[in-house]
Amino acid sequence: MSKIDQSKPVLVTGANGYVASWLVKKLLDEGITVHAAVRDPQNDKKIGHLKELAKNATGEIKFFTSDLLKDGSYKEAMQGCELVFHTASPFFTDVKNPQKELIDPAVNGTANVLETANEVESVKRVVLTSSCAAIYTDAIDCQDAPNGVLTEEVWNTTASLDYQPYSYSKTLAEKKAWEIEAKQGRWQLVTINPSFVMGPALNAGANTSESLSILKQLGNGTMKMGAPKLGIGVVDVRDVAEAHFKAGYTETASGRHITSAHNTNFLEMGQVLLPKYGEDYPLPKKALPKWLLMIVGPFVNKLFSRKYIKNNVNVPFKADNSKIKNELNMTFRPLKETMEDSFQVLIDEKII
Repeated sequence: MSKIDQSKPVLVTGANGYVASWLVKKLLDEGITVHAAVRDPQNDKKIGHLKELAKNATGEIKFFTSDLLKDGSYKEAMQGCELVFHTASPFFTDVKNPQKELIDPAVNGTANVLETANEVESVKRVVLTSSCAAIYTDAIDCQDAPNGVLTEEVWNTTASLDYQPYSYSKTLAEKKAWEIEAKQGRWQLVTINPSFVMGPALNAGANTSESLSILKQLGNGTMKMGAPKLGIGVVDVRDVAEAHFKAGYTETASGRHITSAHNTNFLEMGQVLLPKYGEDYPLPKKALPKWLLMIVGPFVNKLFSRKYIKNNVNVPFKADNSKIKNELNMTFRPLKETMEDSFQVLIDEKII
């Protein structure tokens, strides 16, 4: 348990990402110097919003070129930092070569950052953006968890290279992180394990997140005949950023943290938008029957394999978020606020 000095700079890897951008905003607003590690500090389309955030904040931002798969590329950015937020990791599900596109960057990238922390004497704590995907693959896994509810004690044992490789990548990456932490005694690892992250993107124009594509499908008519009652957890991106901040600066923070606000499903996510947007957008009003999805799902979307539909549709997701509420004093936004704010950004940016 180490107290982190807020006058020291902090490193954020993948600083222009969906969650990381909100974390950078929080750090800058708190007057902290951010070492922002990004692939290309010259690419204003990707990092311009971070420069804007710094203009209106008391903290300052310094950009560093880095590459998840290049050994030592975070060393310069890490100098003088007591706290490292490792948020950079690929999140997309449309992959041709899961080993190369998901597993290697997630696992080797995590090892790269943490091995660098072993070399940089100033580092006291690393906060890793893991995922509930390192805890479970499908909603049906909740039924096998103790008392039918996911907790931080549970690890994903059902994902593989062939089935849900994204979840597999997050599981392997987090296990690698704990393995590296256990071999040293200077810095401490804390993980944030978000469920499905929704909420407004600070850089919506350049944001290709999975959350955005689900939101588009809810609002562009793809699900107007009905939405699947696909059980998932949802959390607001702003709350995930806040959780990272608290994990970094709460002296007693330790271990894994399920960061999930609502046990919900796609239909409910669409329905909370109806009062405000139902007249203008073809939002789903009813559930799509599971039998129908079993027939058409695999043709409509290759992610919707019959196995995936069987394990997730009409299967409730249940996760216990009491640890993060009690230990990091976290509170979460209502689902309605998260969904409305997300949807409004799509309208404002003319994405929908």
